[in-house]
Amino acid sequence: MARPADRPSCPGRHRSGCPAGAIGTRRLAARPASAIDLRLLRQFVAVAEELHFRRAARRLAMSQPPLTAAIRRLEAAVGATLLERGNRGVALTPAGATLLEDARALLRQADRAVLAAREAAAGRLGLVRLGYVGSAMYGRLPATIRAFRRTHPGLRLELREATTAAQVAALHAGELDIAIVIPPFGGEAGLHLRPFDADRLAMALPAAHTLAGRTGLRLGDLAGEPFVLWPAREGRGFHDRVIRLCAGAGFVPEVVQEAHGMHAVLSLVAVEAGVSIVPSAMASVRPAEIRYLPLAEEAAAFEHLAARREAGATPAAMALFAALADCR
Repeated sequence: MARPADRPSCPGRHRSGCPAGAIGTRRLAARPASAIDLRLLRQFVAVAEELHFRRAARRLAMSQPPLTAAIRRLEAAVGATLLERGNRGVALTPAGATLLEDARALLRQADRAVLAAREAAAGRLGLVRLGYVGSAMYGRLPATIRAFRRTHPGLRLELREATTAAQVAALHAGELDIAIVIPPFGGEAGLHLRPFDADRLAMALPAAHTLAGRTGLRLGDLAGEPFVLWPAREGRGFHDRVIRLCAGAGFVPEVVQEAHGMHAVLSLVAVEAGVSIVPSAMASVRPAEIRYLPLAEEAAAFEHLAARREAGATPAAMALFAALADCR
């Protein structure tokens, strides 16, 4: 009986209808690379490295017939013969050798991508943008950051010093993940807050000031002195606390100059532009030029809070927020 015209006789052919030594590339129609899944590449790499189907099947914990079929599907998808099969075993074709090198690299990259995704989901990989008021760096924040870096080496921390008002705005805008702020402040809606650190306000006087050496100096003794403060808009709650303390001591501070940020305030105190009220934790700033005297009043105590958005926090941000809360 005559064979169909499209099925020519092929002596010595195997089940594919082509010579045992190869699958004819004439009959292979290449498919898009996206149609080739990683499992096929892993199976090909095993055969290419073992150069033996049975050993490769054992290595992959599968039987040989499905592995043989998988390699044929890969060759069909590539559009080229990858392995020469003969009586003496299996050998790579030039196309197979090229694919082997790139397949190994692709599989390594895929493994790294999966690991990175798992690490990110566990909060061990990624970026966390942490804002803080300047005084926080003179409390427990540096030690907390160092400990967190050691336990989360895959995370990158981006640190930004800013006022409470600027940080709250950045949190709501999605420009910060976590903020270390001083209450009270507006814009608390939509934020999750945790106590982080505690401090107390102190009088800051130039070291050469006539009152700097007085024993038992009280806040009321600063009545009539020129004050250096920060703009109320940069920290309304903190600014109002200082004004109330002075009012409780019987005077309204005479503000002769404003400075942006606590370090700038202290720099002006150091050059004798005036006196101020600052966090006690900053007593290590210019100690030879500034005399710090903590206030005993109950209202002089204040907290640093850790803040984050209630919704949309990344696993990495949640990990740092938990560390900040736990160090309390």
